[in-house]
Amino acid sequence: MKELNVALIGYKFMGKAHSFAYANANIFFDLPFRFRRRVICGRSRAPLERAMKQFGWEECETDWRKVVSRSDIDLVDIASTPETHRDIAIAAAKEGKMVFCEKPLAAELKDARDMYDAVVRCGVKHAVCFNYRMLPAVCLAKQFISEGRIGAVRHMRAVYLQDWIVDPSFPLVWRLRKEVAGSGAHGDLNAHLIDLARYLIGEFSEVIGMSATFVDRRPLLKETALLETGLAASGSAEEFGEVTVDDATLFLARFSQGAVGSFEATRFAPGRRNGQRFEINGSRGSIWFDLERMNELNYFSLDDDPRCQGFRTILATDSCHPFAGNWWPAGHIIGYGESFVNMVAHIALALGRDENPSPDFSDGVSCQEVLEAVTTSVSARAWTAVRS
Repeated sequence: MKELNVALIGYKFMGKAHSFAYANANIFFDLPFRFRRRVICGRSRAPLERAMKQFGWEECETDWRKVVSRSDIDLVDIASTPETHRDIAIAAAKEGKMVFCEKPLAAELKDARDMYDAVVRCGVKHAVCFNYRMLPAVCLAKQFISEGRIGAVRHMRAVYLQDWIVDPSFPLVWRLRKEVAGSGAHGDLNAHLIDLARYLIGEFSEVIGMSATFVDRRPLLKETALLETGLAASGSAEEFGEVTVDDATLFLARFSQGAVGSFEATRFAPGRRNGQRFEINGSRGSIWFDLERMNELNYFSLDDDPRCQGFRTILATDSCHPFAGNWWPAGHIIGYGESFVNMVAHIALALGRDENPSPDFSDGVSCQEVLEAVTTSVSARAWTAVRS
């Protein structure tokens, strides 16, 4: 079997998730390539070396420029902070590498467009990690909508609720700094909701939003926090810095096909660890999904006998559901990490057919266009058209 040599840029939360995917994809999927974890890259040598050993990579490197120019690398996976995405992706494309990038595609729309232009101009394959598209229950929702099982779509309401920065003493991590992250809950969480809406319903036409920052100063990050690989860190009790992103962003939307929607992303919802939920209502039925019960899709149909109408919970683990047949026997559920395994397996299968995977950089740009339109509308306090 041919090897697909991977370079991973980033070793923290998403670096761990992507490493998990490459380690397991060939176990569960019959793929045309075997993923080889060649080199992992990051800024700080000591935690990087620890991640290399723990995540199963052969080498580590602190200079991404050296990594993308290596002749033994086929795929460059960008799981670093958003402000770095543009330069790494463009350099990798110029070297003829396939580029796989975390969301949001970039910190700003213009950078995302530059990245898309580069991969098209260089003729390289490209993908963006909207991993929730790869959950069997979400794929089933897509099938039901496409088959007309809920009729014409009228509404989508979606929320992504987290609580990991509710404590004002939580430190000023990079996700709270605009110059690194681009935005806060909006770009981090609404990006997923926007992509799911585009995947399930279609394109946005206009939006209007509001946002808030509830804690505007936080303790500076301790050096020891470099070792953290999740949404956890510690800060200094003496030194503080300014939070420059939103803690919460909400917006209303109109879709090109006539549906309307409401979206909310916040990191200030106590008790909601990773509360992503969406409901879609159509002329003949409804579906709703809860990420914390990610193996289930809830479905209501007006076409059912009125005596037994009601939401039914479908456990999407049978082999008839997309991706599910590659995992465990029916009823043996999958988890968060498996969405990344499904994602990289999907990439390998597309490459084996010489096709570009989906979602790709054009989807990343389209998502960024909605994100920017919402940000513009927040400042203008007015409905704003989504550019395309």
